[in-house]
Parts: sequence; C-alpha cells; structure tokens
Amino acid sequence: MSGAKGRDPGTFQLGEWLHGEGPNSDIAVCTRVRFARNVRGFRFSTLMDGEEAKELVAYIDTELTRADFLGEEYPDTPENRTLRALELGSLEDLDRRLLVERHLISRELAGLERARSVAVNPTESVAIMVNEEDHLRAQTFRSGFRLEDAYRRAELLDEALLRRLPLAFSEEFGFLTACPTNTGTGLRVSVMLHLPGLVWADEIEKATSTAQKIHLAVRGLYGEGSRALGDFYQVSNQVTLGRTEEQLLEDVHKAVERLIAWEREARAALLRGEAQVRTEDRVFRALGTLERARTLTSEEALTFLSAVRLGVQQGLIEGIGIPQLNRALLLSQPAHLQRLCMEKLSPVERDQRRAALIRDLLRPKP
Repeated sequence: MSGAKGRDPGTFQLGEWLHGEGPNSDIAVCTRVRFARNVRGFRFSTLMDGEEAKELVAYIDTELTRADFLGEEYPDTPENRTLRALELGSLEDLDRRLLVERHLISRELAGLERARSVAVNPTESVAIMVNEEDHLRAQTFRSGFRLEDAYRRAELLDEALLRRLPLAFSEEFGFLTACPTNTGTGLRVSVMLHLPGLVWADEIEKATSTAQKIHLAVRGLYGEGSRALGDFYQVSNQVTLGRTEEQLLEDVHKAVERLIAWEREARAALLRGEAQVRTEDRVFRALGTLERARTLTSEEALTFLSAVRLGVQQGLIEGIGIPQLNRALLLSQPAHLQRLCMEKLSPVERDQRRAALIRDLLRPKP
C-alpha cells in the first residue's frame, strides 16, 4: 500500500468463495454444502466439560489430517485432498476473526472458550469445523452456482467421515444433531448472492419474503444473525428433518434460479428510461469515492464496492475486473486489513488504511 508498511496484497490468496468463476457467478458468488455430524461416545458439544472437549478435538483432528483421509475418488489434486487442522484456542483473536472473514469458521466457533478447531485444505474448498454446536460441521465450497458439484463433493467428504469416525445415527430420525432442525440429513445448502438490483429497485423484501414462505432462510454476508452488507445475501434451507437430500437440493435450486432471474430483470430495469441516469450516477459516485476517499469504514467500503461491481458487470465501467473487486472486498475487512498491515490498528487507523488500500487496488496498473 502506498505510504504504509505491510505485506503485498497479492500475497493473500482468495479462497474458493471469491474465485469469481462458475455458472451465474456475476450474481451467485459461491455455493456451500454443509453436513452436521456427531461422534458416538461423546456428549453433544454444549454439554462437554473441558477435558472431554480436548479429547474429542484431538481424536477428530488426528483422523481428519491423515494423508489418505480424502481418497483418490475425491475430485481434486492430491495436495488439495490433504487437510490441515488449526487449533483455534492457540490462535490470536485477530486470526480467528480472519478465518470468519474467509467464511471458513462461524462467528460462534470463533468466540467459544472450549477446545475447538477447523480443518482446511489449501484452496479452502473444504473446511470442517470441529466442536461448534455439533462435533463436526463439514463444508464444501464451489465458486458460482454449482449445487450439484458442491453436493457431490460433500457426499464424498461425508463418506470419508463415515470411514474414519463412528457417527451418531438413528434408524428412525437419521443423523443425530444438537439442534432438532438439523436432525435427519443434517444438510444445509446455501448460495451467496449479490443482489444490488433488487435492493436498488426496493424489491428485496418481497424477494426474501418469497423465499421464506417456502421455508428457506435468507441471511447476511456472514450467515446467521448478520446483516446483508454490500447487498450480499445467503439463501439456504431452514430444516432437514422430514426432507430428503434430493428434496432440499431441489428447493434451494429452484429458489436461487428464481432469485437470479429476478435480479437480472431488476438490473435491466435500472438501466432503462429515467432509472438509467440515477443508476449510472450511483455507480460512478461510488467509484469516485473509492478512487479518492481518505477514510472508509467497512460498511462504506462494502456498499461502494457493491455498486462498482454492478457497474463492471453491466458494462458501465471499464478497466476494473471482478478479481480486483474481490481482493478489495476481502482485504478491506478488519482482520485482513490488520494482517496486511502487520499491526493492530485503531478504528480510525483502519478506516484510513482501508481507503489507501482500495485506492491502490483500483488504480490502473502500468
């Protein structure tokens, strides 16, 4: 960054969720499939004492990090089939928050006091949270709208868990989980969508209400309990008991397809007639602010980056690519920004460094 010590922004790898590739990736940022599982012989995580939690984490991490944990049938390179376990209690709070910003762990797991960990592969397309609400929250990520691909990988991941660990299962209820809404398949399917068209057209409440009527949850950028910063929304199934995996996938697939079509209609309407000038003005004001601002909060950065992303995708802005915007989105988050600067920063300092970072990232390169 200009005028600031720190690491080169290019040294920060973008995880799978920000690759900007795959079907409908202009709207569908990332697809995630997650299974909730528990190990027989251990109490649910919320009932454990400290020693039992340590025993569970050590046992699971040993199995997850075996070189052959994900077999050769898993559709990835050999190095990406090997997981590394991070014991969260031994990390600084800043590093735990960095993992949240990368969508590898939940805010709940980051804040817990008991022993817990996360096992991740190098490209961050697989992340297994250990000892959150359930013993295991096994997740696969695929850039873009790729439900079938993400689900197939999650199935293979689940089969690997079944080979290695005695998972709690009931013939009557299915996989047993700490929360009844996850019992059965334990499956949570979610797609992160960028919906500025619906937000700017004042149709987002209607869209989210429609999704909720068919028992889908609509959450913000960081999942449950978070706000929809930067016009990003996560759409997922709410319950698993009484529904087959195929039915859950179909529910989410249909709803996301409809939301993507609705978003495209809204974007087209914003660039017709009287709305076009207002839309272009909003896009270019956002770009001008990012190119010249000397101080930016996280929320301001996400809001303006969302507008510029829309402008790039609709052909209003040239010379800026989605990879630049994705890097700005990730590195402008508080934990990433401080790791980039290699120092802890006050809120005022973060806002100043964030503005400088984004100016540099959006500046045309010779």
